[in-house]
Amino acid sequence: QLQLVESGGGLVQPGGSLRLSCAASGGTLAHYGIGWFRQAPGKEREEVSCVNSDGYSTEYAKSVKGRFTISRDNTRGTVFLQMNSLKPEDAGIYYCAAKWDTWPDFCAVVKGAEPYNYWGQGTQVTVSS
Repeated sequence: QLQLVESGGGLVQPGGSLRLSCAASGGTLAHYGIGWFRQAPGKEREEVSCVNSDGYSTEYAKSVKGRFTISRDNTRGTVFLQMNSLKPEDAGIYYCAAKWDTWPDFCAVVKGAEPYNYWGQGTQVTVSS
């Protein structure tokens, strides 16, 4: 059973940066498409970014495009979310999720939280001065 663990969250001032990591136990992430999601209090879970299994196809929500970068190192079995120019509205619990990648363009096909099979417990990101 694949288990995901997020790390790298914390408190940062507006304009600051954080790098989140998503690692797996019980298997390798190399064949999975990965989505990063976030959820702020009182709000629905929002998809932030996606990367396919080989890392060559990515997508971003409009709200983070140009500020966040998703990447992966399959030799280390880790997916990263580099978050720059953070804003207070970026705060929330960030989750990574995995789904076996069987599509030519995973991120164009797999949308939203429902399709993903495996989820981490989340890491808190707080953006405040």
